[in-house]
Amino acid sequence: MSAIRVVMADDSPLAREVLRDILTRDGDIEIVGEATNGQEAVEMARRLSPQLITMDLTMPIMDGLSAIEEIMHTKGVPIVVISDRSDAQTAYRALEVGALEVLPKPGLDDEDAQRLLARVRLLAGVSVITRLRRRAPATPALAPARPAAVPMCPTASRGFQRVVAIACSTGGPQALARLLSKLPKEFPAPILIAQHISPGFIEGMATWLGSLCTLPVSVAQSSERLLPGHIYLCPPDSQINVTAQHRLQLSPGPAQALYHPSCDAMLHSVASVYGADSIGVILTGMGRDGVSGMRAIQLAGGTTLAQDEASSVIYGMNQEAINAGVVQQVLGLDEIPTRLLRDVRFTPSPWRAPQ
Repeated sequence: MSAIRVVMADDSPLAREVLRDILTRDGDIEIVGEATNGQEAVEMARRLSPQLITMDLTMPIMDGLSAIEEIMHTKGVPIVVISDRSDAQTAYRALEVGALEVLPKPGLDDEDAQRLLARVRLLAGVSVITRLRRRAPATPALAPARPAAVPMCPTASRGFQRVVAIACSTGGPQALARLLSKLPKEFPAPILIAQHISPGFIEGMATWLGSLCTLPVSVAQSSERLLPGHIYLCPPDSQINVTAQHRLQLSPGPAQALYHPSCDAMLHSVASVYGADSIGVILTGMGRDGVSGMRAIQLAGGTTLAQDEASSVIYGMNQEAINAGVVQQVLGLDEIPTRLLRDVRFTPSPWRAPQ
């Protein structure tokens, strides 16, 4: 099998050396070009036909954000942003213009190296065009009818009827931006999100999503009360749980956990507290995290939805949940907001003519 062709773009010789050593260590990745600025990256993308580009954001002549825009307008290539955590907010703007993933600059730690290698190998096989192309997916086997609902506490004491819990990984930030930006400011349910993410980037993601949504977005804090129409992001170094008093509880994630944060932990907690009032949504991403949690929501009588293959960057987590029979409906990404509005029984405020 031929090696994966990669172009690196970074103005730091040391950063390129570290990256080169990591990517070429197993012999299945070939560095076909090294750009020291965004303009060179654009030219190499056109001339060298790489299968993936790693992109720094702060570079001379043309910065990484401008380079990504230019590349995606001329010849789409999978792009992984490798950035300092101080550039987290700008890094998420890169996802808006076409980058697939945001990762911190790796050190010499073997865990960082393995994470980077896994992402490069996975994303080099992604066609960036398929994210814009709609096709009819094969009809999946839907989950069985809902079991009897678990009795839940009265809604009057909590101030909302239903709770939405969203699980996602690779491709999740872009999917969340499209989904959440279509929800109105009067959305009557809290939204909890477990997005696999590297430490140091969650605050930037909250700020970025908040700039795109009418709903407030924040990183979840321990002991804060769930509020309708608020979006809570789980920190990567914690597991998020909901108490019977409708407050968030953060606990350290297991040291050897495969996924940070755990989608399953969040979904299980929502199912245990809200039962039939739970709405679980599983989006694009690699791995199986979220399957067990979606099953818990299904068994509690809640609603389970999954993003379809055609609109997914990586058809992994959602495919696993569909194949496990724990998804009641498979929807295109742009169909999910309408379904959520229906399930939370959203009623728009009546329009009044100006006086």
